Amino acid sequence: MAEDTTLAILRELRRLADAVERLAGPPPATTDWSAADCFVWSPSGHRLNPVTRPNRVALSLIRGVDHVRDILHENTLRFTEGFPANNVLLWGARGMGKSSLVKAVHADINKAGQGALKLVEVHREDISTLPTLLEVIKSGGHRTIVFCDDLSFDHDDTAYKSLKAALDGGIEGRPENVLFYATSNRRHLLPRHMMENEQSTAINPSEAVEEKVSLSDRFGLWLGFHKCSQDDYLTMIDGYATHFNLPLSQEDLHREALEWATTRGGRSGRVAWQYIQDAAGRFRISTSRD
Repeated sequence: MAEDTTLAILRELRRLADAVERLAGPPPATTDWSAADCFVWSPSGHRLNPVTRPNRVALSLIRGVDHVRDILHENTLRFTEGFPANNVLLWGARGMGKSSLVKAVHADINKAGQGALKLVEVHREDISTLPTLLEVIKSGGHRTIVFCDDLSFDHDDTAYKSLKAALDGGIEGRPENVLFYATSNRRHLLPRHMMENEQSTAINPSEAVEEKVSLSDRFGLWLGFHKCSQDDYLTMIDGYATHFNLPLSQEDLHREALEWATTRGGRSGRVAWQYIQDAAGRFRISTSRD
């Protein structure tokens, strides 16, 4: 009788243990940092997925943003070498190469042999999991840039609090081996109408937006990207055409590129790349970014 009772208790304990294990989910995956230089954060499994063929262009092909390019490169280089550096917010006009510049600078520094700098992309919707991500990166020991593309926050979105703590807050602070780079079309990461609405309806207008606006203040560097001139646009076109050896005269190249920009409703680095894709395709020329 006693033996049957003991077996019943053991079966029940095993059942409870299995249930707890299912609730806890899979154990965090071990990151193989040697698998790649670029990773994408997967919060569901506390895992960093390696990206062996990143989507990026060479730094030499990014034109028209020389000043901000040099500032970002120098900041990243200092961080790679173990010296003080700032979190960076790249903001401004769409399609002017903000995210391309981050990836290109990272590749250029690693190619130059300055160190094994890692780039980890975290998606906008996963910002609330930043504390967990930072623990994973901290334990890895590698100097790492955490990158979020097209970052912004809408009404009633509280994920920005996790970002504020990760950037500069909390008793522990940001790990020494981590920097945060973000791109956004908004300088303060919030739509203007939202800031004005909160300011107009608040008892104390200055305090109403202070908490959210202060998020952008956590970035030590603000690098602005503005709409490009026609000369800058054509300089981008010329750089791509030379790199990929497009068999077009400069006159025909510029005429086609300007017509393309007109149909797209404006000029930008993205529009220049899209034209080059079209032209290279017509001549059966590969434009692989790898």
